[in-house]
Amino acid sequence: MININGKKVIVIGTGKSGIGSAVLLEKNGALPVIYDGNDKTDADAVKNKLTQELGFSTKAQLVTGNFPKEITQGVELCVLSPGVPVDADFVLYMKEQGIHIWGEIELAYQFAKGTVLAITGTNGKTTTTSLVGQIMQEYFEQVFIVGNIGNPYTEAAPLMTEKTVSVAEISSFQLETIEAFHPKVSAILNITPDHLNRHHTMENYVAAKEAITLNQTKDDFCILNYENAYTRAFGERCPATVVYFSSAKRLDDGIFYDGDEIYLAKNKKAERLLNVKTDMNLVGICNIENVMAAIGISMSAGVPMENILATIRRFVAVEHRIEFVAEKNGVVYYNDSKATNTDAAIQGIRAMERPTVLIGGGYDKGSEYDDWIQSFDKKVKKLVLIGQTREAIAACAQKCGYPKENILFAESFREAFDLCVKEACAGDAVLLSPACASWGMFPNYEVRGDQFKEYVNSL
Repeated sequence: MININGKKVIVIGTGKSGIGSAVLLEKNGALPVIYDGNDKTDADAVKNKLTQELGFSTKAQLVTGNFPKEITQGVELCVLSPGVPVDADFVLYMKEQGIHIWGEIELAYQFAKGTVLAITGTNGKTTTTSLVGQIMQEYFEQVFIVGNIGNPYTEAAPLMTEKTVSVAEISSFQLETIEAFHPKVSAILNITPDHLNRHHTMENYVAAKEAITLNQTKDDFCILNYENAYTRAFGERCPATVVYFSSAKRLDDGIFYDGDEIYLAKNKKAERLLNVKTDMNLVGICNIENVMAAIGISMSAGVPMENILATIRRFVAVEHRIEFVAEKNGVVYYNDSKATNTDAAIQGIRAMERPTVLIGGGYDKGSEYDDWIQSFDKKVKKLVLIGQTREAIAACAQKCGYPKENILFAESFREAFDLCVKEACAGDAVLLSPACASWGMFPNYEVRGDQFKEYVNSL
């Protein structure tokens, strides 16, 4: 543990993560210097937020605009917000100066107590984290659900005791900056191409995901997807005790799905756990995988199976993830705004059981769209495209044999929605599952999904 008492610590970013880090640091005697590259950042608003969170007047310094190298003098630690690339020029400069680079997750872990359950993966993190969180809350006395799910780990850390159970959703960005972070149970739900504009190569992205097990031993557990090539291969060299789950194969040991039933196998003996149609409120094979992962995590954390299954029967879909909105004039509307990459969007398509009018497109993260288009399988009757990626998606769709006449362009989100209403008939589904981030049109996928639901509910 780095001694921060009375020491200057640089915090990068003024969002939730940055504010949470600065507050935790100052409460523990450090002198935060908060840096934001945006010179239009409202310094008074940041100071007011800090003072409100601290309960006393902050001593933090705020620096904006071009990064001044002189602020690194005498600094041993810098805390990055997850949106800041670890290969940014000013971050590389600090590394050259011997400054430790942590993220909010590592900082919080250094001050937190109790048992940590950590969940990563390209898709399914939020649903699985929410479900595991609810299972833990209904069994243990003090549970915090933190991380990439939107609740800063740093805010909860001071409240934790040795009896605390923390369920943490961890992104690849956050895993790039861990050092001592050590979950008792980890999970890598799946790994498919995403965020390559940030990680540059698939190898870097995979390595970031696998880092969740960096400090684990065979006394710990790692829950892995047997049907994902990356996670299955990682199981052979994972430092923790591996528990596999499979949506396509009967396992001799692990959790598997077969014929609408989920089973737990031990030494080739399988025990039926639940029926996915009568005992679950979630739809789609992706959610069956999420539930199996949650079972693996929870039983590895010591929760009795009867408690796990009881919570699963009550659990409902996470907002913005294949979320049923309403049925209007015989058309069902689903909000899958959280599908910000092609693999997530494929799961949304697979969950549809009706002819579907699909809204796709958005911010360009450098993705390939072939697999997504090929998953349409004659189910998508119209493809309504928006945003930066619409031309690239349309070209890919035609290359893959999707009819040009079924592709529609919209200049705005409202126009896209109106086209869907016009094209959908009774018995159809309208699905917002864009396969792209929302930036450029919306600040985040939540706002995009909320807008969609507002439009649906106004019909």
